[in-house]
Amino acid sequence: MSAISMEEFLHDFRQEILADAEANMDFLEAEFTQNIADELIDSGVIDGFELCHYRPATGGIRVDGYWFNDSSLDLFITDFANRETVQSLTQTEVTQIFKRLENFFTASAEKNLFASLEETSQGYGLSRNIADRCHSFSKVNFFLLSERVLSERLKALDDKQHKAWTFSYNIWDLSRLHRLRTSHGAREELEINFAEMIGDGLPCLPAHLTSATYRSYLVVMPAIVLAELYGKYGSRLLEQNVRSFLQVRGNVNKGIRATIMNDPEMFFAYNNGITATARDVETTETANGVVITSLKDLQIVNGGQTTASLFHTNRRDKASLENIFVQMKLSVIDEEKSEEVVPRISEYANTQNKVNAADFFSNHPFHVRMEGFSRRLWAPAQQGTQRETKWFYERARGQYADAQSKLTPSEQKRFQAEYPKPQMFTKTDIAKFENVWDGYPVSVNRGAQKNFANYAGRIGQEWDRKPDQFNEFYYKCAIARAIIFRRTEKLVSAQPWYNGGYRANIVAYTLAMLAEVCSRQGQAFNFIRVWNRQDITSATIQAIEITAKLVHDDIMNPMGSIPNISEWCKREACWQRLQGTTDVLTNLLPACFFAELISADEVEDEARSAIKTQRMQNGIEAQKSVCEIPAETWSSILAQGQEKGFYSPKEVGILRIAAQMPEKMPSEKQAFVLLKILEKARQEAIY
Repeated sequence: MSAISMEEFLHDFRQEILADAEANMDFLEAEFTQNIADELIDSGVIDGFELCHYRPATGGIRVDGYWFNDSSLDLFITDFANRETVQSLTQTEVTQIFKRLENFFTASAEKNLFASLEETSQGYGLSRNIADRCHSFSKVNFFLLSERVLSERLKALDDKQHKAWTFSYNIWDLSRLHRLRTSHGAREELEINFAEMIGDGLPCLPAHLTSATYRSYLVVMPAIVLAELYGKYGSRLLEQNVRSFLQVRGNVNKGIRATIMNDPEMFFAYNNGITATARDVETTETANGVVITSLKDLQIVNGGQTTASLFHTNRRDKASLENIFVQMKLSVIDEEKSEEVVPRISEYANTQNKVNAADFFSNHPFHVRMEGFSRRLWAPAQQGTQRETKWFYERARGQYADAQSKLTPSEQKRFQAEYPKPQMFTKTDIAKFENVWDGYPVSVNRGAQKNFANYAGRIGQEWDRKPDQFNEFYYKCAIARAIIFRRTEKLVSAQPWYNGGYRANIVAYTLAMLAEVCSRQGQAFNFIRVWNRQDITSATIQAIEITAKLVHDDIMNPMGSIPNISEWCKREACWQRLQGTTDVLTNLLPACFFAELISADEVEDEARSAIKTQRMQNGIEAQKSVCEIPAETWSSILAQGQEKGFYSPKEVGILRIAAQMPEKMPSEKQAFVLLKILEKARQEAIY
């Protein structure tokens, strides 16, 4: 039972929406819709979201948002009236609301609704896009986002077939959001009943001893079942790291497709299979052996490409999966250990495919280091105040809430004064803040997950090449970019020409254009000035307002073949056309903006100095970590490793020094070697 009641949750959530709407200068309903959508993206329920409010006075048609996936379309409708008390949402009301959303889709797909709409309306672009693309997908996921509590009489709505499309219905009411928010940031787990899907259940072979601390099974999974699960649950089946990897890869694996099409009976022999985890598994004995009847929280941690390829080849190429089977290694992981163990299984299982940089795990050293800076570095007090604060980097979902969950009310107040909610940012946030300045606004416009995958891929590679460049200087610049990004959102909302749509697109391209101007001038934006002020100057405000107007006017006129403005903003052609206006923008910007820029050489000098400082800190931290481990432990690691022949002569010599602490102390270089030995010892289960 949660410690917070539904009434308290509604009050807190409503206050959050009111505060966010005021801060972002946005409508309450738009803020509510975006807030829930962000929750669903973070928890892996959906891959992305675009606001699109279309509500004609008559016709029983409505839509509030959408997202195009590879093989499906997500459409959203909101039930919001800024209610102050917990109210019920009945089955009759649910049916009526969903019918309006269905009507928008069918009118767009079957009756060319767009032809009767104003081209400047938000509904026009989406409606025309549906008309153009409706034959490329076979499933439409309808989402109802409500501030009310769903009646207990209605648990779920069954899918239904409408002509060539399967309609699926998803209700996110206040109670479901409450469960998601109060589950310490965990996603809503899947419950799969194999007994209902395939009769007796899923045949398996237990691969653990009765004394083992966890259970594991070897399973021969029918490909048709795996594809059906992926079709129903999509990326919710994929552990976050695998989802990021698929975002990078994108296309159906040609080798897997060829085997499905030409040699289906050889699929089991050719394919490496999948690795999966579950929180709980129920099995039963049958005449033919053990079968899995149901499981909770199935997550594929390796084999996402195989899973997606089976689904898409079956759907797009009409290939039969009847005679195809996939080997699956299934580990049952206790809920308390899942946050630690599942990412590790994912990391080790994917090592052979060299996807570590792309996956960019939550426990990747980059995120750990950024988290460390955020907990240690005080941001300067803003002008007119005396209180210094910190920015809270949430490297794992739910950390900000978890950090306060066991605090008293007075302790929570102190925590929030030190880490104000507006200064909390996530992995997907930093990817957005960084990519717009680094020349990747198209990626930002393609949605949080795809943008994070882009950022993860390149930063992961840069970390492998030169990890010391990610230091205090980098962190301060990243926070400055966060400040600029969020201020730009507010500035765009306040402009007289802004009509309430496409703000995210305008913001991304506005900052990318300012970065382009700086680059062509051979200069750099002074991010450290922003960090020191915790705000932007009046010159920067002027530059943002001028640039945003130019960007708005440009993107509102997409190329003829792409009528939807949001879709146009996801194209490289949009960014290229905007870059062609850089000289025009340079002439429009005020002289005071250019006067505040600094030379690129000055930034390079500061970055080099920060790298040297980071290397010194790394050495000190490495020695400290080594010294915290008793000499007896190092001696044991040495003895066990030598017995199994794990170490090189150099490693043996350094371990002997560690085993003699404090009489002998390892140097900084030796400390780094010892930390690598420690990781090897963990993998070999001797530490």
